[in-house]
Amino acid sequence: MATPNYGFEKRQKELAKKRKKEDKLKAKSDRKSGLLAEDGSEIEGEEGDADTAAPGAADSSAPAA
Repeated sequence: MATPNYGFEKRQKELAKKRKKEDKLKAKSDRKSGLLAEDGSEIEGEEGDADTAAPGAADSSAPAA
């Protein structure tokens, strides 16, 4: 049976913590600059409206040929 690679597990854990910390800092700076509402959702009229639309919505509005 192979022995566990504790060094790899530790590194992955550290990377996850670092990523989470960076995400928190980015979210905090976005809130400060006014890009996001207080509850974390995007303010209407900002970028991302097309991303929230249903994937088939744009296709259904086009006439079928």
